[in-house]
Amino acid sequence: MGNCLDVPPKVDDFVSSKGHSVVGGEKGGKTKQDSNPRTALEARKCPPKRRPVLSILTFIEKGRTGKLPSRISESEILPSPHVKALSFSELKNATRNFRPDGLLGEGGFGYVYKGWLDEQTLTAAKPGSGIVVAVKKLKPQGFQGHKEWLSEVNCLGQLHHPNLVKLIGYCLDGDNRLLVYEFMPRGSLENHLFKRSAQPLSWETRVKVAIGAARGLCFLHSSESQVIYRDFKASNILLDSEFNAKLSDFGLAKAGPTGDQTHVSTQVMGTHGYAAPEYVATGRLTAKCDVYSFGVVLLELLTGRRAVDKTKTGIEQKLVKWAQGHLDDKRKIFRIMDTRLGGQYPRKGACMAATLAMDCVSSNAKSRPHMDEVLAILEELPSPKCMFISSPLEKPTIPSPYAKSPACHDTLTPRGSPLPAHMKSPKAR
Repeated sequence: MGNCLDVPPKVDDFVSSKGHSVVGGEKGGKTKQDSNPRTALEARKCPPKRRPVLSILTFIEKGRTGKLPSRISESEILPSPHVKALSFSELKNATRNFRPDGLLGEGGFGYVYKGWLDEQTLTAAKPGSGIVVAVKKLKPQGFQGHKEWLSEVNCLGQLHHPNLVKLIGYCLDGDNRLLVYEFMPRGSLENHLFKRSAQPLSWETRVKVAIGAARGLCFLHSSESQVIYRDFKASNILLDSEFNAKLSDFGLAKAGPTGDQTHVSTQVMGTHGYAAPEYVATGRLTAKCDVYSFGVVLLELLTGRRAVDKTKTGIEQKLVKWAQGHLDDKRKIFRIMDTRLGGQYPRKGACMAATLAMDCVSSNAKSRPHMDEVLAILEELPSPKCMFISSPLEKPTIPSPYAKSPACHDTLTPRGSPLPAHMKSPKAR
């Protein structure tokens, strides 16, 4: 694919994270070796996973639009034994005519409703019977166009992994575009981290979520036909009843570089605060862009702060910059840790995770680890039952953590709208 550097890339930023990916959700001392935990684990690789078919490339390489094409054909959808075509009338009945009290959330794509289907026939079932599903109904003129819908159908129809949300079916009926997913009872990671009424996640749960999400990305990156997720963020990480993490919303997924290519040149799309700076500046997309986004989410898990918080001022608005300013001395790890943890986390594990996060969000993409290295480090974090610090006050030589700021209720720029000029990164040299 050609190089887009001669003309500044169009920036189509940047999705509102509020309610965007609610598929299935209800409304010790530090050693020198600790500072670079990746070195001892670089040789470890992800276990082999099922590889997606090469024909996915044909579809997820296409562009996107906010308008529905004049002619749609079922032939655009890759055949899959795991995904069934469903009628609009069945989904209408399954969601009780898309009743407002069954609304799970809303985003740029449209609305997500709770529904019930018969497990065997996938026909509409009475509430409380059959299987619970989440039905995403696309707005005909919404930010997510037909090509994103098609990308999601084809990606999740061919990609199967425990850490990817399961697509059960789809509906293509006139102007109606719907997707049917497995129901994820604990909703999005975003809600658990930032919703005021949510119960704080324990250290063990945060590590479990990070490992699950890393496995999902690792699977995508290590597939024979590499897939770059391109929209990794807290609202796109959904949790089942056991807090197992699954990646959702593959509308922006892109095929990775092939042959001797080092990157894919594309329009800049994603979510402000999570997108890698070199990608925003040049439109050059690589798997390391996903690694950067993962680092941002890992920082969110550690700090309880949003990637971008417009209620704050100066350097505190952007999580990465704020964290970098506080992690020059790893002995001051308490300065960034989420106070809702109550000090209940292993110091060594927190330092390792913070170091890993900083490696992931490095401004130099080449110095970022690969996702298989990230996963290996996360899986080697010290047992949460060891080295707990019950309170920073027990360590008088270590500063107390800063008081946690009020939860942010900002709304990011909707998907498909241009990124304001003052937010654009300078062009990479």
